[in-house]
Amino acid sequence: MADLSPLLLARIQFGFTIAFHIIFPAFTIGLASYLAVLEGAWLATRREAFRNLYLFWMKVFALAFGMGVVSGVVMSYQLGTNWSVFSDRTGSVLGPLLGYEVLTAFFLEASFLGIMLFGWRKVGPTLHFVATLFVAVGTLFSAFWILSANSWMQTPQGYAIEDGRFIAVDWFEVIFNPSFPSRLAHMVTAAYLTTAMVVLGASALQALRGNDGAESRIMRRMAIGLIAVLAPLQLLIGHESGAVAHEHQPTKVAAMEGWWETGRQSTILLGWPNDAAEKTYVWLETPKGWGSWIVAGDAKAELKGMKAWPREERPPTLIPFWGFRVMVGMGLLMIAVGLWGAGLWALRRLDQNRLFHRIALLSGPAGFVAVLAGWMTTEVGRQPYVVFGLLRTADAVSPVPAAPVAGSLLVFMVTYAIVFSAGAVYIGRLLLQGPGPHEVPPEAPEPPGNPLAMANEPAPGAHTGAREPRR
Repeated sequence: MADLSPLLLARIQFGFTIAFHIIFPAFTIGLASYLAVLEGAWLATRREAFRNLYLFWMKVFALAFGMGVVSGVVMSYQLGTNWSVFSDRTGSVLGPLLGYEVLTAFFLEASFLGIMLFGWRKVGPTLHFVATLFVAVGTLFSAFWILSANSWMQTPQGYAIEDGRFIAVDWFEVIFNPSFPSRLAHMVTAAYLTTAMVVLGASALQALRGNDGAESRIMRRMAIGLIAVLAPLQLLIGHESGAVAHEHQPTKVAAMEGWWETGRQSTILLGWPNDAAEKTYVWLETPKGWGSWIVAGDAKAELKGMKAWPREERPPTLIPFWGFRVMVGMGLLMIAVGLWGAGLWALRRLDQNRLFHRIALLSGPAGFVAVLAGWMTTEVGRQPYVVFGLLRTADAVSPVPAAPVAGSLLVFMVTYAIVFSAGAVYIGRLLLQGPGPHEVPPEAPEPPGNPLAMANEPAPGAHTGAREPRR
């Protein structure tokens, strides 16, 4: 217990809450765009399956969005209680960035979310579609500002330090700092892939349950089309993000790769880094030069290992090392699923291959796992700094004793376990039910004579549970 310092407890608490929070934006960013595509397709074709899909995923979006907002508020609270020194010293730079996120993203989402969720029959179809588009754009704006703020902490520029506080001197450089473009592209692509994997898993679940209707087949093809294109592209975007990290945060890259000695580097595929022994126990690796070529583009390049920096400048290696491998592993899984699905689609066997459906169902959470692993790699790899190279994490924590931090951590853990478990169970039940002709808007029935209403209404005197006899 003596090791549970206020600093460690504050880091555990923030890590715990952000791990819960990030899975919701990673899902809703992609899901909001998916909803816009579905509603646009319905308006263009008037196919009822697109309408049913929109109404189904809108319910899932509402739950995920609400839980994301709640968990995000908690993180803002922690910045004032556990990280007051950080807030004081970086507030002049990060405060406006987070304020812009509220003004351009949260207000936009909040303004149009009500129309999107409850205006299906209260406004015209064009205005409702515009509301859905604005909600989707709002989620992307949110990602823009949050990633800009976090990327500035990774690769700070455009600042001056006055009386120990960071002051912005060039907002363009602050916002578009070196790591921001590649990290924004990496995160948004990850969000789209996360959503696509969930959609694919949901369609596979319906196929395995013998409920493979038009909605399920449409979901499957839309998801596979996106995954087959974006998953390989994500590999290239991730490589570019790694190249930026190599230039500006070489200690992070050394920790991710498990390199200790300086020289021509191999790529360690599997191993176990040991900080105390200053070595990585290698189980599987490539020949020398492969790691140098992947990171620096030159197989003869000599790259620094962790021993090139003093111990106090090194991040812990275990989490970045394995987090990076889990993230890459999930990425390769998504590439395989996307290409396999595209091949089956081309062969017209996509709806009959039950092995593919089982793999797709089991792979549904792959995007969430990749996002969590990548985020832990990024944040732990930045240590021992909270603003890389300038402000140490140990110097940014609030001067509070361990007891209140531990108490609030315990409260968060219990509350999250109850609230988010209930939300996850409800979303799981929705996914188990799946979309179909049973979908109806959340308002009163449409006036008689509307073809969309009549399509879901049984004929007078019909028994809704009866099935048409086989012929």
